[in-house]
Amino acid sequence: MQEIKKIEIENKEYPKVLKKIEDPPKVLYFRGNFDITKKPCFAIVGTRRCSSYGKQVALEIAGDLATAGLVIVSGMAQGIDTFSHKGCLERRGKTIAVLGTGLDEKSIYPQTNLELARKIIETGGVLISEYPTGFHGSKITFPQRNRIIAGLSLGTLIIEAKKRSGALITAHWARKQEKTVFAVPGPVHSLNSWGPNYLIKKGAKLVTSVNDILEELNLSPNSEISKRQIKGETTEENVILEALKEENMSIDKIIEETNLAPATVASTLTVLEIKNKVRNLGGNIYAIMR
Repeated sequence: MQEIKKIEIENKEYPKVLKKIEDPPKVLYFRGNFDITKKPCFAIVGTRRCSSYGKQVALEIAGDLATAGLVIVSGMAQGIDTFSHKGCLERRGKTIAVLGTGLDEKSIYPQTNLELARKIIETGGVLISEYPTGFHGSKITFPQRNRIIAGLSLGTLIIEAKKRSGALITAHWARKQEKTVFAVPGPVHSLNSWGPNYLIKKGAKLVTSVNDILEELNLSPNSEISKRQIKGETTEENVILEALKEENMSIDKIIEETNLAPATVASTLTVLEIKNKVRNLGGNIYAIMR
């Protein structure tokens, strides 16, 4: 990866939006294209232990916002943060990862996201931290970095967050900084839905599509953003796509719903993945690429 550089708050290149927040970092360390901090940015955060629903929503909304020209900001934690960065990169967008550790490869957390960190830099994004090389982070530094995530961004979207989630700390910082908080609603019995549903009750903007965000920020919807009409090229493909229209499903559930042979379902899903019509969200849970 590129060398670690630093910029002090007195420097004219230091982000003006961060100078305005409470307790701005006196110094920022960065790796990558720091200039993108001057572009319109938007934060997406959420729980580390996300559902397949949360993964799909993060991938789709981050991708759609990137297509609309926004830089996606998140914390590169496991779960929603990771999928937000990935959704942006899938659409060839630029993304900023704000870390609660040093930026050297031995300090980056989680280590499982080292390859993602490299990819962010390679594609014109940037890693940012207020902590020096060799610093491994603590229970304090991860919540603290959330003020930077919110501070860089025009608004903050919460996708799945439990009652004691760090994502709610980011929402708190966004409100404190007089930024708009957005939230994706979820099933009332899901622990992951507590955070976003609570925020909506408290006045957060309810989000069911990327246009809810773009309209609130007075940004014009991009003509490339539209719901794709996903159609198969064979009977088997159409049967599987029809089954996935309403919800994500495991391969076993798809077999049960479609009455197709297991080998047929497995081979057809592989073909649909290659054609970018479905994606494996992990654990053999499949979703339509919208």
